[in-house]
Amino acid sequence: MKTVISARDIEELLRSGGSVSSLPGDAIYTPSARDLLRDLEPKGVQRATPTVTSSSNGSAVAPASVTSKSSKTEIEAYFNSPAIHELKLQICDMGRRLWEREYVDGNGGNIAIKIGEDIALCTPTLVSKGFMKPQDLCIVDMEGNQLAGVKKRTSEILMHLQIMKRQPRAVATVHCHPPYSTGFAVAGVEPPTCMIPEYEVFSSVAMAPYRTPGTPEMGKLVADLVDKHNTVLMANHGVVTWSHLNVEDAYFKMEILEAYCRTVLVAHQLGKPVNTMTPTQLQDLLKIKQSLGIPDPRHGLKECELCDNAEWRPGVSCAVEPNGAKGNGAPAVLDAEAEALVQAITNQILQGLK
Repeated sequence: MKTVISARDIEELLRSGGSVSSLPGDAIYTPSARDLLRDLEPKGVQRATPTVTSSSNGSAVAPASVTSKSSKTEIEAYFNSPAIHELKLQICDMGRRLWEREYVDGNGGNIAIKIGEDIALCTPTLVSKGFMKPQDLCIVDMEGNQLAGVKKRTSEILMHLQIMKRQPRAVATVHCHPPYSTGFAVAGVEPPTCMIPEYEVFSSVAMAPYRTPGTPEMGKLVADLVDKHNTVLMANHGVVTWSHLNVEDAYFKMEILEAYCRTVLVAHQLGKPVNTMTPTQLQDLLKIKQSLGIPDPRHGLKECELCDNAEWRPGVSCAVEPNGAKGNGAPAVLDAEAEALVQAITNQILQGLK
């Protein structure tokens, strides 16, 4: 059995004065180890060239990494390696969680993990996310061409790949149809802000207009938003999230969004004005968010610009004036009906005085 090398193994080697050039080319490297090696390369550190060798029983041994240009033998060996098998298990686990929480129905939803320079591991089409097996998964290149796997890759893989190409930090993506979040997407309403810390720290939500699922047009509209948002509501469709850490973190963002949307609706049903954070309190949360490397278009904004829930129609309003109000020096715009009523009452009073 070949050696499995982790990021910790590489760090210990470097601390002891060793060189990564001494690492065996036929070893199996975990994803974190490959990431560390890529980080070291610009500093002039070269790693051994991965090659495919044969084990004692004649079967292929996986290279340390592959690309879409690697041979079919290399790709198949990589696809069946212990490191990729671990990622397959993670995807199956996330799929089961999505299904158990009723975030997917039928064979809906899809998941992808970037596993090389220009290849990704993804879920198959027409398979319930709650009952996937590791052998069901597929490898595709960045254009969606299937390179490995018995079952056909998901029909919506282009969206995942366009996210990964537009946002180089995206290592994992999750798409599903959680009911409360999807309800906001169907209504065309972005969830209001300034209410719950976890949502403000870990989620950055935007809305993409509807296009036919699986088309390049849909993928482009979503990808256009992922520089500053890690969660995208897809109008009349569902939600997609990405993570710079791992697939479980991308799944966590889905849980956070769904719980938040449900809480907002419950708070509204109580019939009382909700309490919102102050701009200063929100600014503190955004500083934490930025330190975690999570994008948000509000980074760098002034406090008076942070909360603007003008699109939240059921009556939730922010503690500060919306953009365009007196917070930036412009006069507040009065409600037209209220202004007309005040004018009518004033006219009656003046008429009585005469």
